[in-house]
Amino acid sequence: MFLAWKEIKYEKTRFALIIGVMVLVSYLVYFLTGLAYGLAQANRTSVDKWDADAVVLTDESNSNINMSMMTLKEAEEVSADETALLGQTAGVVRKEGTTGEAAKINVTFFGIDPDEFIMPEVIEGEVFTNDDEAIADSSLKDDDVEIGDVIELAGSDKKLTITGFTENAQFNTAPVLYTTIASYQEIRFEKADDSENGRISAVVVRDDASDLSDINIDNDDLKPYAIKDYINKIPSYNAQVLTFGLMIGFLVIIAAVVIGIFIYVLTLQKASMFGVMKAQGISSGYIAKSVIAQTFILSAIGVGIGLVLTIGTSFALPSAVPYQTDPLFLIGITGLLVLVAVLGALFSVRTVVNIDPLEAIG
Repeated sequence: MFLAWKEIKYEKTRFALIIGVMVLVSYLVYFLTGLAYGLAQANRTSVDKWDADAVVLTDESNSNINMSMMTLKEAEEVSADETALLGQTAGVVRKEGTTGEAAKINVTFFGIDPDEFIMPEVIEGEVFTNDDEAIADSSLKDDDVEIGDVIELAGSDKKLTITGFTENAQFNTAPVLYTTIASYQEIRFEKADDSENGRISAVVVRDDASDLSDINIDNDDLKPYAIKDYINKIPSYNAQVLTFGLMIGFLVIIAAVVIGIFIYVLTLQKASMFGVMKAQGISSGYIAKSVIAQTFILSAIGVGIGLVLTIGTSFALPSAVPYQTDPLFLIGITGLLVLVAVLGALFSVRTVVNIDPLEAIG
C-alpha cells in the first residue's frame, strides 16, 4: 500500500487520467441506475401503497388491469380476510380555465371506496366525500394543481374538485387521481351505475393464505394474481427493468476492461523498475500486491467522486425526470465497480510475476 500510494503522488497527472475515467464511468452507471429505478417505481408506486397480497382480475384480461372488467355482483364472489374494490382507467385532464396542449395532463383514475384498505394516506387536505371530488398524487403540484382546484376531463363534461394530495402514487408513469367508484364508472362509461351490475376493474386482496388457491373465488371467470407477479406483468415494466439492467451490467464490465487495460499498460511501462526491485530482493508477491492496492486506491477515489457528482446532480434535476436512488443500490454498485476494477488489475499480476530482472534491467 505504501509503494502504491507513493507512486500515485509522484505521477499525479498519469494517475489523474485513470481516476477521471473511473469518475465518468461510475457517474454514468450511478445515473442510469437512478433513472432505471425511478422509472420502475413510477410504474408501480400506487400498487405498492396497497400493501396487498393479491389482485383478482378477469381471466380474459391476461393480467392487464386495463382490459379487466367485472360487475359488482361478480366481485362479491371473491372472499378473503380483506378485499377492496378498484376501478381503473386512464385519462387526460386539465385545470379548469387553462387551455392549450401544455395544460393537458395524462393521469390514471382509481375508483375506490374510501373506507377500504387501499385508500392512500392523505398528506395534505382531506379525503373526498362525494362523487365530484378526488385526491391526487402530489406530483400534480408541478402542474400548478392545488387543493380546491377543479379539473376537467378531456372528452367529457365530468369535473372533479381536488380535496387533497397523497404521495408516491403513480401507475404506468402517470400520477393517480383517487375518486369514488361511482365517479369512476361515470368517467369510463359516461354514466354512473350504482346497481349491482355496476362495473369495476379488480378486487384487491389481503389474505394470510400461503397459496393463491386458498383465496375463495366462486367464479371461474376471475383469476387471482400475486402482487409480485402482477407488477412484473405491468405493460413495459419488465422491458424497462431488463433493458436498463443490461446497460448497467455492460457498463460495469466495460469499466473493468478499461481499468484493466490502463493498469496493464502502466505495468509494462514500469517493467524495468520492477526488474530493479526484484534484483534488490523484493518479491513478486509484494510487487503484485502493490499493483492491486494501487488499483483499489484509484478506483475507490474515482468511484467516490462519481458518487458525489451523482448525488449533487439528483438535486438539480427537474421533477419531471423519474430519478430515484436507493441506498442499497448505491452501496452495491460502489462495491461492484471497485471489485471489477481490482479484478481487471489481476491481468497485470501475471506480467509482474514473469518479469526477469536481468532482461528488464538490460
